Amino acid sequence: MSEGFDLTKLKEKYRTLQIKYNLPSFEKLNEDFQIEKATESETDFILKEVRKSVTDKFFNYLRFIESILTPTNAPMFVFAITKTLGVKEREKMIELYKKIAKVDIDLIELDIEYSEEKEANSIKKYYEMWQDIKKELLEIVGVIKKNWDTKVEDNGKGYFG
Repeated sequence: MSEGFDLTKLKEKYRTLQIKYNLPSFEKLNEDFQIEKATESETDFILKEVRKSVTDKFFNYLRFIESILTPTNAPMFVFAITKTLGVKEREKMIELYKKIAKVDIDLIELDIEYSEEKEANSIKKYYEMWQDIKKELLEIVGVIKKNWDTKVEDNGKGYFG
């Protein structure tokens, strides 16, 4: 089976579920969450695979935010990032962390007891949530970029401290 065929098949199956559950378009989800990765494995549980792609992104950002908020044993660039953030940005990051961590807790229930309808509802919920989260993250990234040259200085010792 070629990859193009798999993607076409996935889009067709998703379209049926999209109509049934009023889900976001394949294209919108794919743009934000690369849901086309679901073609990597044959499954009858398409919504579960789509939801996994969605939540993978959340978990990547959860780990990133966690490393900034508690940079113990973090790479040096994380320490540099922390120097660019003010109190307001840290507070935003704490709130984002709480929102994303809540997703992790919700997923335990989804993983324990499968329900196509609950999977569909979670995809809608997390898609909407991501639209807000990415705006907040972009604001924080803007602050990091703005402050990068003025706040991050190399003191000649190879450490951003």
